[in-house]
Amino acid sequence: MSETPLKQVDIFTDGACKGNPGPGGWAALLRMGSYEKELVGGEAETTNNRMELTAVIRALAALNQPCAVTLQTDSRYVIDGITKWIHGWMKKGWVNAKKEPVANEDLWRDLLIVSRPHKINWTWVKGHSGSVENERVDTLASDEAVKAGRKR
Repeated sequence: MSETPLKQVDIFTDGACKGNPGPGGWAALLRMGSYEKELVGGEAETTNNRMELTAVIRALAALNQPCAVTLQTDSRYVIDGITKWIHGWMKKGWVNAKKEPVANEDLWRDLLIVSRPHKINWTWVKGHSGSVENERVDTLASDEAVKAGRKR
C-alpha cells in the first residue's frame, strides 16, 4: 500500500518588538494552494526573539494533520536554533556554549513538539528585501506590537 502524499503548506512568519524587551507582535501567513490564513497576536512585554519563535509555533500548531511545510522566516535565530543549535542544547541539558541556560527554552521545547509531525524545509529570507509575503507578515507583526503597547 502506498503512502498518501503530504499536503504542501507554505508558511511565512515574522516577529516584531517595539523596544527589546517591550511590546511585541507576531504574525504568520499559511498558504495551501489558493487558500490563505493569517494568524496574529501580541504580548505587552516580550522580546523580538520570543515573537519570532511564537509566530512559527502558532503557525505549525494550526496545522491539523502532518504536512510538507516550507517555512520562510527572516530570523536567523529561529533557523539556526532549530537546524543547528538545538541538538547540542538538548544533549547538554539545555545549556548553551557559554554554559548558561538556553534563552527561551520553553518556546524551543514547544517548537520541537509542534514541528515533529511535519516534514519542514526551513528557509531563511532576508528581511525587507522585496519578498511580498515577508513584508506582509512584517507589517502584521509590527501592527500587533503597536496594539500590545497600547494595552500596557
